[in-house]
Amino acid sequence: MNAAELTALLPEVVAIAKAAGVGIMDVYGAAFEVETKGDGSPLTIADRCAHMLIEQRLAALTPGIPVLSEESRQIDYSERAAWPMFWLVDPLDGTKEFVKRNGEFTVNIALIDGIAPCLGVVHTPAQDVTHSAATGCGAYRQHAADSPQPIRVRAYRDGTATVVASRSHAGEALQVFNERLRAISGAIELLRMGSALKLCLVAQGDADIYPRLGPTSEWDTAAAQCVVEVAGGHVVDRFDTPLRYNKKSLLNPWFLVYGATEFKWCELVDGLEE
Repeated sequence: MNAAELTALLPEVVAIAKAAGVGIMDVYGAAFEVETKGDGSPLTIADRCAHMLIEQRLAALTPGIPVLSEESRQIDYSERAAWPMFWLVDPLDGTKEFVKRNGEFTVNIALIDGIAPCLGVVHTPAQDVTHSAATGCGAYRQHAADSPQPIRVRAYRDGTATVVASRSHAGEALQVFNERLRAISGAIELLRMGSALKLCLVAQGDADIYPRLGPTSEWDTAAAQCVVEVAGGHVVDRFDTPLRYNKKSLLNPWFLVYGATEFKWCELVDGLEE
């Protein structure tokens, strides 16, 4: 799609994400049961309802473009490999945070062109905040019905570095990363956050680096990666190569999210094992 087509499509996808968010908040405010999926992650009726709404409305919006969602049926790579473009969706990213009722969960919708995201929407229902972007269209943050405001990453040079990390996942590798960064910068400020909001903090210039040294899936990152990249930042693996999508395995490698800088972030993961 060209920039004009993406510009026309973006507000429609924002509206779909917001509609899913309304349904999620209806469940959030009531009692709900929590199931456990085969991988040990939680699942609620909010995940299922959001998935159904998004899948149906994307199919109506762009007939012929397939939808791959965390909650959809497993689609074999032999089928997916033939897709030139597809929607990649996490209808409720941060279900653990949803269950804890701390508000740090998002609706993630990305359009993948080939192997890279060209449009992304990350909606945070509990805050009524939406981050959105598309190639050639700019990156934006919108609160409720306010006008979307352009966002831009910040450039880290030296001094205290703001590191954003998962609220639910930590590990020895992250500790080593932070120790190495502290030795160079002198100090770090650590922010813990759930879901794709971590990437959005980098995109809007409120954090310098998000090192994800643990497991994630493609639907966790695609929408926010588009927002970060259009805002001038980077979402890369440990070798400084941008994350790519529709791989045979839908798992991501370790990755780093950072802004506009010459700082060699990837050197901080040298020697660490995934």
